[in-house]
Amino acid sequence: MTEHSSAPATDPLAMIDTTVPHSARIWNYWLGGKDNYPIDHVAGDAFREVFPGITDLARDSRAFLGRAVRYLAGEEGIRQFLDIGTGLPTADNTHQIAQRVAPEARIVYVDNDPLVLAHARALLTSAPQGATDYIDADLHDPDTILREAAKTLDLSQPVALTLMQVSGHISDYDEARTIVGTILRALPPGSYLAFNDSVDTNKANAEATRRYNDSGAVPYHLRSPERLAGFFEGLELLKPGVVPLAEWRPEPGAGAAPGEVVAIGGIGRKA
Repeated sequence: MTEHSSAPATDPLAMIDTTVPHSARIWNYWLGGKDNYPIDHVAGDAFREVFPGITDLARDSRAFLGRAVRYLAGEEGIRQFLDIGTGLPTADNTHQIAQRVAPEARIVYVDNDPLVLAHARALLTSAPQGATDYIDADLHDPDTILREAAKTLDLSQPVALTLMQVSGHISDYDEARTIVGTILRALPPGSYLAFNDSVDTNKANAEATRRYNDSGAVPYHLRSPERLAGFFEGLELLKPGVVPLAEWRPEPGAGAAPGEVVAIGGIGRKA
């Protein structure tokens, strides 16, 4: 079993600023977690007041991740996962889902939030046959991510790159596409991109996001469905394509929730 963290030796708790809301902690709050602070409750409640559907969106994104990882590990035989924008640990993290299917699976988590870093030990509980690692790095620095990931993953073998509600942290669309492309180019044929993010077409979500960006938190940028689909350019899209989250390979008996589309996602394969 490999359990280690590519993270600084300084105490991560000392780096946490509890006076400014943070997206990872707010997301944890919406999911019903306890790893958040009063300032995150204020920002999260203000967002939810304008867009009540944000709690469902958080849960739908988490459920999409679970279905994607189960599919990739179970039906496509993927044994390596690079999960960027990990967020705070909840039930059924990527390594738990993947290793339930294949105990030998290797997972590398990437985030740059000190509270996530403080919980890295919880993320690093691997099945004995497999491995996990945590990298303290920013999505803006793909070279560092790849260099550190290579200490745990064999980048000559297929890897599933997961980006869930993360790309909006990069303000410039072309830069975001370039960063994702840089990581994918470093992965071999047979690798996958599992991706979802929120669209800018839902007026309530767009207004709530605008107010959130004015709160002092790190801004998040919504994009059109066409631009989000652009992250899959050059990849072979798996059926049913880039669709509303609840419509991507739903569990048997699960019906698509009615209402306006808030987020879309899909999986693409690198040929």
